[in-house]
Amino acid sequence: MSQSQLTLVSHGLCPFVQRVAIMLFEKEVPFHRIDVDLKVRPDWFLAISPTGKVPLLKMQNGAAEAKVLFESVAICEYIEEAYPNPALHPEVKITRAQHRAWIEFATAMLADAWGYLNAADPQTALGKSSSLRGKLERLDDEKTRGPYFAGETFSMVDVAVAPVFRYFDILGFETIHPLFDGLGRIAEWRHALANRASVQAAVAEDYADRFLKHLVEMKAILVS
Repeated sequence: MSQSQLTLVSHGLCPFVQRVAIMLFEKEVPFHRIDVDLKVRPDWFLAISPTGKVPLLKMQNGAAEAKVLFESVAICEYIEEAYPNPALHPEVKITRAQHRAWIEFATAMLADAWGYLNAADPQTALGKSSSLRGKLERLDDEKTRGPYFAGETFSMVDVAVAPVFRYFDILGFETIHPLFDGLGRIAEWRHALANRASVQAAVAEDYADRFLKHLVEMKAILVS
């Protein structure tokens, strides 16, 4: 598998793509990245993406037919198995299963965050922010002491959560903001992830500008 050429088919704003990129950077696996316009999906992309979404991980091994994986969690699990060092899942089976459940929880949290960020009216924003706040409180209670979800060890739960925190770092939501007020462990976690090299490298240099431009185009009340 070390001879495979990996291509990450991406979109510049997709948080699920960020998960895959973080995994590859953590494993120090070389890869090529191609961005596609999801508003005008090219035929070659639709031919290999069953859902019409990103990310995709295309694996080319010599002259053999390329293999394509879709769905971020499935891709991340494959990377963890194919490139086991450093391990991003716990060794203990029950703990590993718990981490997988928290990754699903992080996906639901991402949906709340995206709904809040893109809300064009106060009622929608309030509902999504309330739901997001509840999930953040639960994570603050669950998180162990230390910079990451599992303490000193960076794990796939951190990979899943990092794109969520990035949004609010860009918007300048401080720890006293109602969304984060009183959540000390979340504040420490946000800081640690923001300074992680793989997390920083998972997006392009102009990501913040593109994200803010997107919110303006959506007439989001957070930037109005």
